[in-house]
Amino acid sequence: MTMVVDRQEIAAALRLRRDMVVLAALLLLAAGIRLWWLDQPLIDAFSWRQASTAMIAENIPVNGWNIFFPEVNWTGPGPSYQGREFQIYTLIVALVQAVTGMTDAAGRLVSTLFGLLTLFSLHRITAMIWTTAHAHAAGLAYALMPAAVMIDTSFLPDATMLALLTLGVFLYLRYAAGGSDRMLVLAAAAFGLGVLAKLPGLGVGLVIAYLAGLLYLRGDRRRLLRSLAAMVIVLAFIIAYYAWAIHLGNSYPPYHVAGSGYIWDEGLRAFMANGFFLDRTWKIAQVWFYGWPILILVGIGLWLHPRPADVLGDRALIWCPLLWLVAAATVYLLAAGEVSANPWNMHIFSVPLAIFAGHGALVLVRLARPAPAVVAGMRMAGLVALIAIFATLPLVQSMKAPFSRKAHALGLELAALRAEGDLVIAVSPDVGDPIAIFYAGARGWVFPPGGGSEPWSIFRADDAAAIADLEQLRAEGARWFGFTTDARDDLGRLFTEHHAGFITWLDAQFERAADTADYVIFRL
Repeated sequence: MTMVVDRQEIAAALRLRRDMVVLAALLLLAAGIRLWWLDQPLIDAFSWRQASTAMIAENIPVNGWNIFFPEVNWTGPGPSYQGREFQIYTLIVALVQAVTGMTDAAGRLVSTLFGLLTLFSLHRITAMIWTTAHAHAAGLAYALMPAAVMIDTSFLPDATMLALLTLGVFLYLRYAAGGSDRMLVLAAAAFGLGVLAKLPGLGVGLVIAYLAGLLYLRGDRRRLLRSLAAMVIVLAFIIAYYAWAIHLGNSYPPYHVAGSGYIWDEGLRAFMANGFFLDRTWKIAQVWFYGWPILILVGIGLWLHPRPADVLGDRALIWCPLLWLVAAATVYLLAAGEVSANPWNMHIFSVPLAIFAGHGALVLVRLARPAPAVVAGMRMAGLVALIAIFATLPLVQSMKAPFSRKAHALGLELAALRAEGDLVIAVSPDVGDPIAIFYAGARGWVFPPGGGSEPWSIFRADDAAAIADLEQLRAEGARWFGFTTDARDDLGRLFTEHHAGFITWLDAQFERAADTADYVIFRL
């Protein structure tokens, strides 16, 4: 009997070692894909949000490492505090920058490390609720998913949010399965920080609530009460911080609280009239975020959802990925305008979609069983090749295209021309994008200046209004005005055409300090 037990323990240890080797290989694969983009300037599809995030990171040490006053540089001489998420991501980036001096690469590196943490926690969650084979397949899907690659390599807090949420769910699963109270504390801290990092993460609380409900149904009163106490404490911190963020954003010019396009802002009728923006979101899913190979695998995985008999562990946990998907869909329905306009907010979908895509891949690999291991391996290799060739490589390349290349060049030229303390005005290809100001290393304004109810991304109605804006900014200290030759607003109007009269006025009043095919700069 002892020999049999010993053999079972040895076999279990060997399986665990093999699984850890596979997990390590997945982490290396994901890291290799993501680190490829480490040194790219912030000129890709997400340049607007990345520029603001990078400015906040740079201002943290300047403001005495106070992360409760996130500040950008594109609304004048300041202070330019804004109501934003809790700055755990930018704080870590600022600490890295203090040591390494990196700027763009530091932000991308921190996001990549959090992305690897997401993959680790996702793998362990899937192994606990389904099987290790599902865990390997889900980890592979996440490693290759274009959306995950893009966000895990962007100067954005979203990778931090998802990593902490996924870690929190994993730790709470372990606590609910008999872990110590310390596991609960760690789970609550990770989940709470994840929601503070980005508020949409609160939706994943549905999975935590389900796990707590299982404790109730199984009569585990002690763990249930302690879980509820932890939830109340975490929610209190979340409510307190976001109340502060709203107050801060409404107290300082330009009176900006990040985020818009929520159902309570625009109304249910407006959302329904726009079909909850599903046409725009579906297009993003097809041509940017996932691609057809992954979408097909997700469809197969959902249609042929694992049965309780197919899993090895607690069969009640089999529904966790579906609940996570429902939670993400609920967040989308409440914030469809915001999510569809700023697709990095879709990152909350990445975990359940990776799990279902992995299951879909296993379904295809196991067709016409029994299949020899060599045949199954060849099938999986074929699927990986299809995903890489028709999803990962072309879609990530598309998102990473240098959309703001001219703004980058404009910013670098402004940095060379300006004197210390000079305020600049810059018009980027995507009007309202502050990326040129970021690379100018200065404070200043986007143009039009926007703020409050005034939009940043739509040109003034006529040249007279633009002239009035510029004269006001000159009175506030603006010394340079630059625009890229491809600057276009949200209505599709080209700056050089819509404001041709304004440019003529600039030529009559000021000197052109730089005039290239990419940008023009006036010395005010």
